[in-house]
Amino acid sequence: MSYKALYRRFRPKVFEDVIGQDQVITILKNQISSSNIAHAYLFTGTRGTGKTSTAKIFARAVNCLSAEDANPCNQCEVCEGILTENIMDVIEIDAASNNGVDNVREIRENVKYPPSKGKYKIYIIDEVHMLSTGAFNALLKTLEEPPSYVIFILATTEPHKIPATILSRCQRFDFKPVRINDIMKRLESICEDIGIKTEEEALRLIALNSDGALRDALSILEQCISYTEDTLTYTNVVNILGMVNYEFIFDLVDKIAAKDTSSVLTLINDILMEGKDAGILMKDIISHFRSILLAKMNVQLDELLTLPEERQDRLRQQGALFTINQITSFIYNLSDIESKLKYSAQPKTLIEIGIVGLCSKALDDSLEGLIERVQDLERKLASGNIKVEPHYNKSQISTPQNRSSHKTQPIEEKQEYKQPESSPPSVDANESTAEEPVHSGAPLNFDALKESWQQILEELRKEKKAQIQALLMEGNLVKLDKDVLIIGFKDGFGFHREALDKEKTKEYINGIIKRLTGQNVRLSFVMEDQLFIVKEQEEVNPLEKLKEILPKEMQDILEVVED
Repeated sequence: MSYKALYRRFRPKVFEDVIGQDQVITILKNQISSSNIAHAYLFTGTRGTGKTSTAKIFARAVNCLSAEDANPCNQCEVCEGILTENIMDVIEIDAASNNGVDNVREIRENVKYPPSKGKYKIYIIDEVHMLSTGAFNALLKTLEEPPSYVIFILATTEPHKIPATILSRCQRFDFKPVRINDIMKRLESICEDIGIKTEEEALRLIALNSDGALRDALSILEQCISYTEDTLTYTNVVNILGMVNYEFIFDLVDKIAAKDTSSVLTLINDILMEGKDAGILMKDIISHFRSILLAKMNVQLDELLTLPEERQDRLRQQGALFTINQITSFIYNLSDIESKLKYSAQPKTLIEIGIVGLCSKALDDSLEGLIERVQDLERKLASGNIKVEPHYNKSQISTPQNRSSHKTQPIEEKQEYKQPESSPPSVDANESTAEEPVHSGAPLNFDALKESWQQILEELRKEKKAQIQALLMEGNLVKLDKDVLIIGFKDGFGFHREALDKEKTKEYINGIIKRLTGQNVRLSFVMEDQLFIVKEQEEVNPLEKLKEILPKEMQDILEVVED
């Protein structure tokens, strides 16, 4: 007899052999026992969870001549005929390759004929979501009112692709992913049957990589058995799957916690030089940080509870080295890098940059990283362990940028700097009266500012501030009122004025102006129509206006009064 794959060789023969689907099995057995059998079933769930196997067991059970406890005996004429496919009362159809209207029409023609040996004629349609719209429409009437001896069992991994008209005519059963512990027990039982010794860690690693699909776990086990002679070890499974040993991951995370960048880069280089796939390495590191997070939050998950107690203790110990914000930030950053690896020509460099970023708070610009840095600063402030430079450069104090950064400077130090008597008072009503007046390092000269304005705009472009440059280009230099440079905008450019009229933006532009011209000014952005109204009101003398409308005799009296 030709060789059979493990998942075919150990396919469940009775309902009790189906792993991890107790609720589904209980309902089906009760329906068989009470003869309340529906005419259409829909089995949904991820791959390898037992949908097709359960459908075949159900097909034998309803036709078995000597069923026991709603299970097929697998020994009677009908059961043996179905198992050997010598009886055509159970028809299995792959909808992925038979998805046309003609295929469904053939089914409609064949349902007219009663079963040859058994009580029911059963159609098992696998991957039913692959049927075309026309095929679904052709199946609809037959599925709704089939002959009394016909049962349809539809199996799919994507129930959302099935029309609602089909779903409403079926009893739906959802197959869950198989638990890690259940997969390990099944693998251990199969290894005992075929005479293979196993390590618990090896079986756990296979189960973890099966993603809840028992068939996938059996395929991995079969590959690993071909590699070993009589004992399946954890190291063998790691090498076959191209994964990274958990000891390496623990060591790497310890180095990240210690901010030991050099050791981190050395470990990554060593593991990649062994031929490990960069994507699998990143996946393993992310999975490890997830385990740390779950252990730190004391989440009782099957994949953690099945770990040895020693490993669980190490996860909790490493969890104490990081905050929850740090771990979530690590997972977000590493997941972003993982998504880029498949398109990168330099995956090794990308991984190194990502892991080094975990060692440095300054490189982490995520929300979680910023929160962590703020919390760290708060702790330092609370402890008073902050070193403050006692002496300050007077030119730094005079600039707007540094005034805001030195607000916590002691009062005595502020008094060391005396305001020059020649400094004019502030004239901008919008500026806070608590702010110190701005003092220039060079004499203020409006003409010099106008001559240098294009150079200032070009400097903004060079510093990659093209948006600010574009906004400023729509404004016009109006005048220099003492130390306030007034820039006006025409009607319709109010958005430009509002966008520029922000403290940080103005401070940045001030810095560019001072660097290029040596003049330290303040900026005021206004609309030109408002500026002209104010100017007109300032220039018109009310007495002169009165003279224009009064008779000459009254003007002479007015001139005497003025004198």
